[in-house]
Amino acid sequence: MRLIPREEKFFQFFLKQVEVIRQAAQALAEGVQAGNSHLARSAQAIRELEQQGDQIIHEFFTRLNSTFITPLDPEDLHSLASHLDDVTDGIEETIHRLNAYKVEPIPADVHELCRIVVSCADELQKAFEALSNDKPLLVHCIEINRLEDQADGIVRTAIATLFRTEKDPIHLLKLKEVYEAIEATTDRVEDVADVLQGVMVKNNG
Repeated sequence: MRLIPREEKFFQFFLKQVEVIRQAAQALAEGVQAGNSHLARSAQAIRELEQQGDQIIHEFFTRLNSTFITPLDPEDLHSLASHLDDVTDGIEETIHRLNAYKVEPIPADVHELCRIVVSCADELQKAFEALSNDKPLLVHCIEINRLEDQADGIVRTAIATLFRTEKDPIHLLKLKEVYEAIEATTDRVEDVADVLQGVMVKNNG
């Protein structure tokens, strides 16, 4: 029995948004892996992806505002699209701080956190593919929650270590802001997962 009515256009918009997020996350991780000399290139690529995401969400809201019958509650559709846009913005803010601050060397924790962002993006893609095909998606939401918890733990430990060991206050501030930007990004991914879980509860009720 189908729990969510099919409306391919709305789900295609979500899949496009998630693909932008996936590409941006990959560009972030690759830029960090390549080092400071490559961050400007990654930042430009992510800015272009963020602009693509803005265009997608503009088209999405235009369609939403002109559609009388929607596959989900319009408020849920709006919330999902907005939270996905927040994830892209979070990735863009992270690469902006990394590129502006030129922290050298880039700590191993930043590498690990960026890999977690990539994993989050992969799970988002799986979750929205499941949504569009009326398949179970809870497992992907649970994995996103686990990844967000993992990122929080890394950030808490990294910042505590910074305050305990770093003597240069400027370097400390730069790294703290980088860690907080990545943590905010994974929080935003979890926000999407929370809305998805609410949608499933509502449509199963």
